[in-house]
Amino acid sequence: MRKLIAGLVLGTALATMPLSANAETPKNALVMAFSIDDIITLDPAEIFEFSGAEYAGNTYDRLIGFDNKDVSKIHGVVAESWDVSEDGKTFTFKIRDGIKFASGNPLTAEDVAFSLQRVILLDQSPAFILGQFGLTPDNVMEKIRMTDDMTVVMELDQPFAPTFVLYCLTAGVGAVVDKAEVMAHEKDGDLGHEWLRTAYAGSGPFALNKWTAGESLSLTANEEYWDGVPEMKRVIIRHVAEAASQQLLLEKGDIDIARNLEADQIASLQNSDTIKFQNQPKGGLWYLGLSQKNEYLSNPKVREALKYLVDYDGISSTILAGRSTVHQAFLPDGFLGALNDNPYTLDVEKAKALLAEAGLPDGFNVSMDTRNTTAIMGMAQSIQATWALAGINLEIIPGDGGQTLTKYRARQHDIYIGRWGPDYQDPHTNASTFAWNPDNSDEASAKPLAWRNAWDAGDLTAKTDAAILERDTEKRVAMYHELQRDVMANGPFVIMFQETEIASLRNNVHNLDLGPSFDNNYYRFVTKD
Repeated sequence: MRKLIAGLVLGTALATMPLSANAETPKNALVMAFSIDDIITLDPAEIFEFSGAEYAGNTYDRLIGFDNKDVSKIHGVVAESWDVSEDGKTFTFKIRDGIKFASGNPLTAEDVAFSLQRVILLDQSPAFILGQFGLTPDNVMEKIRMTDDMTVVMELDQPFAPTFVLYCLTAGVGAVVDKAEVMAHEKDGDLGHEWLRTAYAGSGPFALNKWTAGESLSLTANEEYWDGVPEMKRVIIRHVAEAASQQLLLEKGDIDIARNLEADQIASLQNSDTIKFQNQPKGGLWYLGLSQKNEYLSNPKVREALKYLVDYDGISSTILAGRSTVHQAFLPDGFLGALNDNPYTLDVEKAKALLAEAGLPDGFNVSMDTRNTTAIMGMAQSIQATWALAGINLEIIPGDGGQTLTKYRARQHDIYIGRWGPDYQDPHTNASTFAWNPDNSDEASAKPLAWRNAWDAGDLTAKTDAAILERDTEKRVAMYHELQRDVMANGPFVIMFQETEIASLRNNVHNLDLGPSFDNNYYRFVTKD
């Protein structure tokens, strides 16, 4: 216990120390500069933001995992093994023995069942991932249950493809929380939610030390982690919004890794003797969400015109240089059924003609909520300039990640420039958000991106539901091709780029594990010379 307390004190000191002194970071601590102002909660049943998901991926064990180098290789994490019934509707998980939470409590089937039930009962943003299986607050206690101390049963309403179900459990909703610890902090039946939004109750390789919103996040190594203790005893993440500031800190050695360097900074460091780069293609997509509550944006001719008013090649080669490829379909390259057609290019005259057909030859005024980071502001300003060529006056409304996301999720935007990452490695993850919206009312329980943009997806919802039940791979691919083409042509999304992540590291830092998604970036294997 003394070692733990000492580690927490030192971790707090590192997290709050100024990063101006030109001093090497401690050998057993990983210090990063990262734009983390999008973190609004630490509860894995609520987390639905990029930085928050990365935090959860490093602090909570999930039921199922996959190999970052080959995502087709699914393996158990908390679940040591599983069986699927002949009718495909019942999954039985055997829980791994010997896992302990940070509290010292043993992890059992009761914790697993509680964690999955809690996702449905709280009904926060990611709850739909499990809700897809017919699980509701009314039936979840019956459908997900422990049958003994180390066995959990989950009953589904339809015979989904087993890999689809397992991939869903690799997402944040598959994180296992300490039931005893969480319920000790329950208030007014909230299942410990208010407490866990800023606290920790996991069993992962790292535990939360301290989070100061918009400033820093610090973690400490779990010295009893069942799958190998991390060499880094502390991870200190400082919120540094400016790429130039991240570069300066990296060059001085005040940080080990810069996570958000822009094209100019990366180019200037290419010949550095002390800095190296690590690239990883991601499933993240940059897109514009066009609210169908806006009288102009609800016009299909206007939506089409906007797709011809983005300088895709220019933004990709300059603002996002090396960190993106032009990609206009909702399934990222690398996913089953992904389309690599890119039918839209910057064509101002075509856009003007479409606006004239829409009865708006002189354009219109509209606003765009924009996270205040260098790359996103750069994209927004480029779009503002090209839209002006067609008479569209675009007002950029800057804000931090939490502000812009909150407004977007409340359907209070005109346009939102965002980055969407898949929640799991099955094509349904993006089909179910870009092409699916069973209830377009403000009071809807399911709130995919189509809902956020107030778009009634019509028969695409039924087609999306049908695709997840198709066992014939070729037929399923054809179904996703059709969905993507329909959304590209008619949907309220201007999908622009697929992300490539570039981490910038000091030469003495090794084994940062960047995965295909934002919640598969792992610190546990990092070593330092």
